[in-house]
Order: sequence, then C-alpha cells, then structure tokens
Amino acid sequence: MLPKTTLIIMARWAAAGRCKKRLAKDIGVKRAAYIQSILTKHTFSVARVLEEKGLVQIQLAVSGIAPKAAKRWGNAEGIKIIKQQGEGSLGLRIRRQILKAQLNATDNNQGDKSVIVIGTDLPTLCQNDLLEAIDALNSNEIVLGPALDGGYWLIGLTGKMISPVATWPFCGIPWGTENVLIKTKEKAAVEGVNHQLLKSKTDLDKLKDLGQW
Repeated sequence: MLPKTTLIIMARWAAAGRCKKRLAKDIGVKRAAYIQSILTKHTFSVARVLEEKGLVQIQLAVSGIAPKAAKRWGNAEGIKIIKQQGEGSLGLRIRRQILKAQLNATDNNQGDKSVIVIGTDLPTLCQNDLLEAIDALNSNEIVLGPALDGGYWLIGLTGKMISPVATWPFCGIPWGTENVLIKTKEKAAVEGVNHQLLKSKTDLDKLKDLGQW
C-alpha cells in the first residue's frame, strides 16, 4: 500500500486585525475575520473527508496563535498533527512544513510520501480538486493550482522531490506578486521537472472576490 499523501493546510488564526487585512480595509476587521473563519472551517471540512477515506494525512500549519492554543484549535477540529508555521517568507514557511512532514514520515517508517500544500482562502475548494492533485502526482513531480492573481492555490510534490526537499520551488520566488506561478514554472523547466496545472481558482483576498462567493 502506498503511503498516504500529506495534506498541509497553511492556516492563520481568524482574529480581528490579524487576518485578511486587504479585505478588512473595505469591510472592517471583524467581518474580515468572520469570513476567514468560515473559509477555514470549509477547508478543514473538505480535508477531513479525504482523511477519513484514508487518502491523506492532514498536517495543520498555524500562525497567529501560540503552540498550545494552536493544538487545542486543531484537536477541536479533529486534526492530530499541528505545527507552527514559524517566521519568514511564504516560501520558507512552506518548505519548513514539508521538512516537518518528511521527518514525521521517516519517524513512522512511511517512506517518501508525496505532499500537497493549500491555504484557507478558497470558497470553491472541493474534494475533487484535491483528488485531481493526488492523481496528477502519479505522473508528474510537481502539480500547481493556478490562482487568478498570478500565484497558486495549491502546490504538490512527489516523494522524489522532497527527499531531500528541493529549494528551488521556494527560493528566489517573488512572493506576493503576480509572477509567483510564472517564476515557479520557469524554475521547473530549468530543473527539468515535469509539472501539471490544475484548474484556476480565485483566492478570497479582496472585496471584489466576494462577488462570486
């Protein structure tokens, strides 16, 4: 039996003034935090279904609250593996979580597990999106879910790519710009790595993004 895919969820505690700052400028910090909490619960719900089916193992990567509070939050949501995101750019924080997932797999004699990383900003996220990513990793070393703002809403890596963890998908990337996806694809081409794109989605970050939701 193949090792389960590790599904890393990058989540920020939904407290007023601590999350969705761009959205908060238009609708206020309390409303923005409320929306973040709904999005996060939706993400957890989708992920837990796949975990219950034995397809993934969830690793919650938390920012915005202390470790003990993060553990209580994760446990309340039925999640057993809870980690702190730590400091640094988004790329550094993602790579750190992949390293932790790799160590956990090694400690439990689970071999080289593929890893998928998502955030909690996708109101349209569904089980099929994650199933497509898992399937794509059977024939590609990297899978990317393009975001309409130029970034990506998902990145998946095969066991080969995380043993050891490659630095190039996460270093030298202009995080927070419209060139994140383009630069990641360019680096994949330079490295000779096969990649596949999933369907495009919109992160809910700004007031205009609320319309389709």
